[in-house]
Amino acid sequence: MRHSVNRPPTPDTRDEQENEPTLKEIINIKLIESGEKERLMELLRERLVESGWKDEMKALCREYIKKKGRNNITIDDLVHVITPKGRASIPDPIKAELLQRIRTFLVSPTL
Repeated sequence: MRHSVNRPPTPDTRDEQENEPTLKEIINIKLIESGEKERLMELLRERLVESGWKDEMKALCREYIKKKGRNNITIDDLVHVITPKGRASIPDPIKAELLQRIRTFLVSPTL
């Protein structure tokens, strides 16, 4: 039985691409470093409370707990059921406002 010649492996371009951060990751890093992410999160919280979304989600949670029984449900169950409904019910104007703030941040000269 013959053995192959020992040589280094051929570099795989996928390995290089995996090490480079994606555009989404770069934007997220910039948002965090600048403190803008925390400001956006606070704005989101305020807008969701103002719009009644938070109360609506609270009511959905209570309804689901009542239906399943307090002792028959975990937090993970509740999160799994409520999260898709919560994301889908965020008012479009709030999404648009946040998106506009992110776009403004991205084109600002401080980046």
